[in-house]
Amino acid sequence: MNNINILDCTLRDGGYVNQWQFGEKNIKKIISKLVESKIDIIECGFLSKKTVRNKDCSIFDSVSEVKDYLPNDRGSSTFVCMINFGEFAIEDIPTNDKSSIDGIRIAFHKKDKAAALKLCKEISDKGYLLFMQPMVAVSYTDEEFIDLIKEANKIMPFAFYIVDSFGVMRRNDLMRLYYLVDHNLEKSVTVGYHSHNNIQMAYSNAQALVDLKTKRKLIFDSSVFGMGRGAGNLNTELFIEYLNDFNGSDYKTKPLLQIIDEVLNNIYLNTYWGYSLPHYISSKHNCHPNYASHLSSKDTLKAEDISNILMKMDEEKKNNFDKDYIENLYHNYQAHMIDDSLCKIELKKLLKNKTVLSIAPGGSINDEIRKINKIVSEKNVITISVNFNPEKIKSDYVFVSNIKRYDDLKNKKLSNLITTSNINTESTVKYKVNYINLLNEIPSVSDNAGLMLIKLLVELGVKSIKLAGYDGYSYDSSTNYAEKDMTFIKKKNVADSLNKGVKKIITEYSKQVDIEFITKSKYLKMEE
Repeated sequence: MNNINILDCTLRDGGYVNQWQFGEKNIKKIISKLVESKIDIIECGFLSKKTVRNKDCSIFDSVSEVKDYLPNDRGSSTFVCMINFGEFAIEDIPTNDKSSIDGIRIAFHKKDKAAALKLCKEISDKGYLLFMQPMVAVSYTDEEFIDLIKEANKIMPFAFYIVDSFGVMRRNDLMRLYYLVDHNLEKSVTVGYHSHNNIQMAYSNAQALVDLKTKRKLIFDSSVFGMGRGAGNLNTELFIEYLNDFNGSDYKTKPLLQIIDEVLNNIYLNTYWGYSLPHYISSKHNCHPNYASHLSSKDTLKAEDISNILMKMDEEKKNNFDKDYIENLYHNYQAHMIDDSLCKIELKKLLKNKTVLSIAPGGSINDEIRKINKIVSEKNVITISVNFNPEKIKSDYVFVSNIKRYDDLKNKKLSNLITTSNINTESTVKYKVNYINLLNEIPSVSDNAGLMLIKLLVELGVKSIKLAGYDGYSYDSSTNYAEKDMTFIKKKNVADSLNKGVKKIITEYSKQVDIEFITKSKYLKMEE
């Protein structure tokens, strides 16, 4: 008898990629194709009251609503939804009348254990198959995990899970936790394994557990195309092939390939998921993957800097993403307060009664070389480029606030740098100003280099500022920079946020000094 089941979580865990906006038609298609593929357990999405209900979204605000998405022929599949503890009250869960989902998964953190166990018992009493999902299993000591297992035995859930929330488990970690569960959990309770792919171990760990040939019933969570937050999950299509070949299973791969072709490929092309350096770094520090992703998205830090910041995190902050907390760590790491008073006096004398032409690396500077160079040649104009040294335009100074960009410029042995204090510079750098004092109040662009330079120039009392290459961020990242090796990829929503932030701050600075765009810019066209 086959004791291994697959639970596909594409519509739930995969939803972190696209904010669960699969579309009503596609949600139904995915569920139907999973049934056709003979997937044992299908997770239809979240039950949550945190968001406004949208029929195109796989987050549901009632159990009864899910049944509208289920096929008439349910095949041999079981249907479930997940509740993140605290997002759905027991009063909103009706007694199971078998018309909608069959089971409910409860995900909870260690700090919520007592209250979560109570909710688990109440859901089980209402007739649902109960899946207990203790998040971040590696955060428990052996004694704490055994104690949790004993509490689970009192409830007798359908399944008790080993959850690798941050994709950090090596094989020995999984086996240690599995044997703790196997030796202490009631034999009739199924053991589940939920993995993430931060260090590319999801597939090999799953194979290792299958190869134990245990008598214990097992559930493996997976998602089609590995779709999931960050580095993604175990791939359903890959794992069923393994089970078909080595475990005597009879899953069908063709319907899964149709899901990929007809639904997921378009999402993947717009919003990548899978292994990446930030996800590896987050697993290295055993913390929520959004921390490393957030720091990486700033495009100001090297990998070792991201690692150094995560190293400073308090243990109790690692499990849940706290944007304000990581922003504070980031700015503290960057701050490096110095006494820049003498430096500013010198810069003020240098720029007195001058017009500053600030050149950012937007692609428009290639189109307007003649216009820019004409202004460069004018009397009383000083040119300061931002984070790069343009090849075809004479730059009197280069303003650098980005650690990555400084490393590139350092290799060119430039002597005309103005840097911020977050950068560990060579002694030859003459002008160095405090990083922290040049920040603005909008988080998405708080340390945007162009804005930092404008703020510095306003403080120094320049006569006027002309801006070239301040193009704004395009969805096509290849068009954002004059020099292709400077390109950073930006998601559509990120680009929109950056453009709005930069527009707002430039508008504020323009009330204090005359600012003129001399090349094309999205900031001239955007609505207030």
